[in-house]
Amino acid sequence: MNTIVVILLIAAIILFILSFFQKNGTEQVHQEVEELSMQFFQESYILKKRLKVLEEELLGGEPFVSKTDLQHKKNKPINEILKSQVLALFNQGLSFEQIAKQSALSVDEVQSIIASNTK
Repeated sequence: MNTIVVILLIAAIILFILSFFQKNGTEQVHQEVEELSMQFFQESYILKKRLKVLEEELLGGEPFVSKTDLQHKKNKPINEILKSQVLALFNQGLSFEQIAKQSALSVDEVQSIIASNTK
């Protein structure tokens, strides 16, 4: 009885040690998961680009902006660096619309920044 337990224990230890040296299939699974995630990100990027093109075509060149986006934008204070960028662009002679496109602000916000800092 003791010899059977000892033989089984030795066999278990040998199999345990051999399991470390065998190449696992987990590397292949990790690689497949990574490839799938890359495909997902590529496809979602392509869909976003197509959606943006469709929005621009439907709205005549202006991307769609929801009401909640506008509310968040209005409630958010404007950064000082952004203000200085707007003023620098204005001093270079750009129009309000051009400054708004480059700074991702509305034309009204650009006008208010320029009005408050040129007085």
